[in-house]
Amino acid sequence: MEAKLQILNAVKVVGITVLTIGISIFLYGFFVSDYSAITGIGIGTVMGAIFIFLMGVFFVATEEMHEKVNQNIRSIQ
Repeated sequence: MEAKLQILNAVKVVGITVLTIGISIFLYGFFVSDYSAITGIGIGTVMGAIFIFLMGVFFVATEEMHEKVNQNIRSIQ
């Protein structure tokens, strides 16, 4: 259980960091810069942060379900 919490905490920290960077790039590109490509990079970075977080949560949930199925199989035998 401790390993799952460590994975969730790592995913949370990385996701928040990338999300903050993405939001700041987006705001800089939208309000300050004249180049629209910077805005697109900010949007892509925000979407990447969301993807990283969702994949991490999915990984932990899959691992949890795998362990529960293995415990049920062992209890049946």
